[in-house]
Amino acid sequence: MGRGKLRIYLGAAPGVGKTYAMLSEAHRRVERGTDCVVAFVECHGRPRTEVMLHGLEQIARREAAYRGSTFEEMDVDAVLRRAPAVALVDELAHTNIPGSRNAKRWQDVEELLAAGIDVVSTVNIQHLESLGDVVESITGVRQRETVPDEVVRRADQIELVDMSPQALRRRMAHGNIYQPDKVDAALSNYFRPGNLTALRELALLWVADRVDEYLKQYRDEHQVSKIWGSRERIVVGLTGGPEGRTLIRRAARLAEKGAGGEVLAVYIARSDGLTSASPKELAVQRTLAEDLGGTFHHVIGDDIPVALLDFARGVNATQIVLGSSRRKAWQYVFGPGVGATVARESGPDLDVHIVTHDEVAKGRGLPVARGARLGRARIVWGWAIGVIGPAVMALLLNTVHLGLANDMLLFLTVTVAAALVGGLLPALASAAVGSLLLNYFYTPPLHNWTIADPKNIVAIVIFVGVGVSVASVVDLAARRTHQAARLRAESEILSFLAGNVLRGETSLEELLERVRETFGMESAALLERGGDVEPWTCAGRAGFGRPVERPEDADVDVPVGDHMALVLIGRVLPAEDRRVLAAFAAQAAVALDRRRLQEEADQARALAEGNRIRTALLAAVSHDLRTPLAGIKAAVSSLRSDDVAWSEEDQAELLEGIEEGADRLDHLVGNLLDMSRLQTGTVTPLIREIDLDEVVPMALGGVPEDSVELDIPETLPMVAVDPGLLERSVANLVENAVKYSPPGKAVLVSASAIADRVEVRVVDRGPGVPDEAKERIFEPFQRYGDAPRGAGVGLGLAVARGFAEAMSGTLNAEDTPGGGLTMVLTLRAAETRPDLFTEHLSAAETEAAAEAEPERQVT
Repeated sequence: MGRGKLRIYLGAAPGVGKTYAMLSEAHRRVERGTDCVVAFVECHGRPRTEVMLHGLEQIARREAAYRGSTFEEMDVDAVLRRAPAVALVDELAHTNIPGSRNAKRWQDVEELLAAGIDVVSTVNIQHLESLGDVVESITGVRQRETVPDEVVRRADQIELVDMSPQALRRRMAHGNIYQPDKVDAALSNYFRPGNLTALRELALLWVADRVDEYLKQYRDEHQVSKIWGSRERIVVGLTGGPEGRTLIRRAARLAEKGAGGEVLAVYIARSDGLTSASPKELAVQRTLAEDLGGTFHHVIGDDIPVALLDFARGVNATQIVLGSSRRKAWQYVFGPGVGATVARESGPDLDVHIVTHDEVAKGRGLPVARGARLGRARIVWGWAIGVIGPAVMALLLNTVHLGLANDMLLFLTVTVAAALVGGLLPALASAAVGSLLLNYFYTPPLHNWTIADPKNIVAIVIFVGVGVSVASVVDLAARRTHQAARLRAESEILSFLAGNVLRGETSLEELLERVRETFGMESAALLERGGDVEPWTCAGRAGFGRPVERPEDADVDVPVGDHMALVLIGRVLPAEDRRVLAAFAAQAAVALDRRRLQEEADQARALAEGNRIRTALLAAVSHDLRTPLAGIKAAVSSLRSDDVAWSEEDQAELLEGIEEGADRLDHLVGNLLDMSRLQTGTVTPLIREIDLDEVVPMALGGVPEDSVELDIPETLPMVAVDPGLLERSVANLVENAVKYSPPGKAVLVSASAIADRVEVRVVDRGPGVPDEAKERIFEPFQRYGDAPRGAGVGLGLAVARGFAEAMSGTLNAEDTPGGGLTMVLTLRAAETRPDLFTEHLSAAETEAAAEAEPERQVT
């Protein structure tokens, strides 16, 4: 049994009549005797659609429970058992209930097709996967249910169900699509005229592209070479000359006159890579063609007329636009030219337009064969062999005459040697000198410039021909070797650029420096302008050459779009170097865009962080600051009340509450101000050397005396810190530890020296913090676990870490052995004092420290 066929009714929006058209097709097939069933059709409460179900066999649906509700889905197994000839399956992009046989309905359809059942289905244009972003930008609605484009492309038939936006809105207003209570909202949102028009255009263009694919496929399958003028396709033949811009604009005007006109600009390059086209001009013409809505194509072909006609017929073009020949009159001796040849060979189905321009008959700059790339030493040796070698050979043969045939072979050997070493010109010189010497010394009559025997003339001609042929082969091989080496270098450079594009590693300045080094220039810069009349500005620069204000002032400039240019100072580059330079220019523009996007992302991130801080600050002010204020106000109001006679104990208790609330307010406001300073980057520490035992005890003033155990050895080295910031950091750490420590368990504050650092540890025996939350507790306005809101705004640890990092220190959280949390504050030690810490070292370590002491003094 073969695979079933799929027919899809495609619509621009809900309500255009896809399901109605599908049911109408089912009735026509049933009338013709086709076994057709309704596998799943959703009527959405539309009476006219429900009427169309009458007279059609329907397969019972499968019920599925999900989250306490019951849903109906297509029963794939029931349809397979029924095995009809045609099955109707509505809403191809539908997502099945979790736990179903397949995740998507189109996968159910694939099973039916594999079983040999023909399927007729429906889908809206907004459900195609590739158009999800476009539809969202138009309607503002993200489509959750999508179907892969390839599934719809593989359909045997796609029929567009079209309706004008005005007719669809009238149908909506009459209640033929949605319930009356939803009509106003739909017309004001998704079903706006602009939305419907844009969706309709998407559907029409998508179907038109599919029709074009079907036409191309049919032409290929049936080997149709004749052009079918189904739509105007205009091919513009470019030579790389300045007249290309005129031709592209002319072709664009021709395309505008016909509906659906398309412009294809094509440049035919020789397969050997030798060309006189300007890469800069081709880049400009590519941009112009794309700006005018056309496409640019680069085709390889040695016979330009044949390659151009093959391309035109391959894309089913209807017209070709060429420029009048730039050749001078005498150059027509080489042939009729590309324009005349294309016009003669185009045939009756392909129109050829010859457009005049300003470069007519000014010369076309034909490619000139390049000299051999053999190196100076080889060329010098080649000339020596070519000029001196025949003379030396003549002297030797004058002493031992071996006959004319052998003499010619020996002179030919010298000529071949000159060709192998020096290339074409030394070989020609050797052939000329050798033929003269053969004629004068060894060809009868001897010592005369005439040749008596015609056979000797043929021999000398063959001798010269062989020498020139060998020299030509050597010269061609040298050029090909040079081209291969150059292309290998270009491929390595392009591979480097491609890798950078994928990884996004190279900055604009690094890329410009790479350009400068690659091409041996003094400087490289990327210029940019904001408009047609604004001056150029430098977006990035590398090197030491003179600054360039305009692209015209540079030795080399490569345009990048309409508003940027890559400029180089140092020397003028040949055309073969500009090919790679164009890739560098494009990558430079990408690097600049990436840098600006990164800057915008950083700014957006900073704004988002600021918004988060402000939102959290408002939340803190709304509760954590209001609570102590309310307590203070209540206590003050009670004291001022004349209705109650307060005892001295009550007054003392109220005053204590006022003092406690004020202290709490002072602490909260201090943390808020510190965090604002950290967020704005205005914290400037005043670093000086100080002992920890002078700072840490002062940080314990805000906690009960018996709640902290202090262990700060006097032998510790001094630390390089800001005393005020250090005191505030330790105070916040200790207050946080005391807050979470169980009753009767004192917080331990200890310090120790490790290498050139000093660690301050604040150890509590509280509930601790899991590993995944250890970093989160240092974020502003974060309170771990079920801490009550009255416990603070969650800034203490964030401020402590911020101050620590401002002093080039670190603050991290560790688990306390046996349970609890340990805060480790690491600080930079000041200049070490050996008299205080060498007593803790072993004898060997003391000796090493003593040896290092003079170096410290010198430093």
